[in-house]
Amino acid sequence: MAVAGERPGHPAGPEPGPGPGRGEEPFSPSVLGTREHWDAAYERELQTFQDIGDAGEIWFGEESMVRIIRWLEKQKVPLDSSVLDIGTGNGVLLIELAKSGYMNLTGIDYSPSAIQLSEKVREKEGMSNIKLKVEDFLAPSAELSGFEICIDKGTFDAISLNPDNAVGKRKQYVRSLCSALKPEGFFLITSCNWTKEELLNEFREGFEILEELPTPKFCFGGRIGNSVTALVFQRKKVRPSISDKLDQLRKV
Repeated sequence: MAVAGERPGHPAGPEPGPGPGRGEEPFSPSVLGTREHWDAAYERELQTFQDIGDAGEIWFGEESMVRIIRWLEKQKVPLDSSVLDIGTGNGVLLIELAKSGYMNLTGIDYSPSAIQLSEKVREKEGMSNIKLKVEDFLAPSAELSGFEICIDKGTFDAISLNPDNAVGKRKQYVRSLCSALKPEGFFLITSCNWTKEELLNEFREGFEILEELPTPKFCFGGRIGNSVTALVFQRKKVRPSISDKLDQLRKV
């Protein structure tokens, strides 16, 4: 796994100049950014689960789930808060949240095989209160709104590798996130492709950084870096428009 944000000839860390996310394509396209890849991958994992009961890979390892749950507990986020797992995959993060007492959990994925797998895992763990549905976050249904917590572990990374207009898809992701997350709601993102500075740029519209969560560091060639970036954003309050203010005044 590469250093977060590291690309050929481009070491991790703050970028000079305008940087990616402003019209420049920061990553080379990859099959990892295609639905076909993930459909095939989760079909294999679904078969493996049916054969031997193995739920498959935990993205960024178990420590990534522990990091998220510890932050929620530290902030005393109510256990009945509505939580959306964006690109839930095998749904294991939702299982761990449920085991920690969280009750209002929803997972979405655009791969039907991923949702089938997460349903099998949910059934095995006896967590019937977890809601799962096939949903493309870049073309969300009207029902996908009003969440108090949104979590992303690797989905934004995958979108960034899409061979077809990744810049446009990243912008649509931010718009979808604004629709899904309540004002002042929390967005927790874990990435192995983006640095903190780059993510601040990507989510500058409508979000403010609250905290960078500690992730493991390593030293290579005398340089210290992180293999993963984990940030917590808060959606900014929606300021009323002039027409809204005028409507309020007329009602007085």
